[in-house]
Amino acid sequence: MFTGLVQAIGEIIDVKQGEDSAVFTFKAEGFLGDSKIGDSVAVNGACLTIIVKTEDTFDVDVMVQTLRLTSLKELESGSSVNLELAAKVSDRLGGHIVQGHVDGVGEVTGINPGEKWQRVDIKIPPHLMKYLQPQGSICVDGTSLTVGELNDEQNSIAVWLIPETLRKTTLGLLKIGSSVNIEADVLAKYVERLMKRGDE
Repeated sequence: MFTGLVQAIGEIIDVKQGEDSAVFTFKAEGFLGDSKIGDSVAVNGACLTIIVKTEDTFDVDVMVQTLRLTSLKELESGSSVNLELAAKVSDRLGGHIVQGHVDGVGEVTGINPGEKWQRVDIKIPPHLMKYLQPQGSICVDGTSLTVGELNDEQNSIAVWLIPETLRKTTLGLLKIGSSVNIEADVLAKYVERLMKRGDE
């Protein structure tokens, strides 16, 4: 489990592409701490497993399903990514419950800077809109954010990014047309499941 509070910005330094999978190597100075091989790490919000580790680099296997369902397939050497290690039970839950199971890929459709914030408009896959709520939680490229505005007709949302978020994550690098990984609030998905199944 993750919190959506990005801990570091990493850089892809190598991509080994297989027929139906890939191995990515990331560099992130001072990020790995006491992590070990087999631990989970969120890369732009996608939960992956560390398979090789040095002091400042680590490798992950990326399976075909992850490549198909996330924006990780667009990454290449030199790309920057948001990183978060799995939460410890003793940590403060400062964001919201994030599983690292990406639900779909959104597209940035607007960027409007303000004096102390930046508004970002994101087109959301239509099947995910039902899980979103104004002032509710959403995870965008592994970053816990609040839905500021919601437009059901256009399948889009607006989020406002404060300077701290722009500084500590890759969201400040977004451009119109950028793809972003979207994870909806897991609580909404459980409620939907319960309502569908009832007391069967």
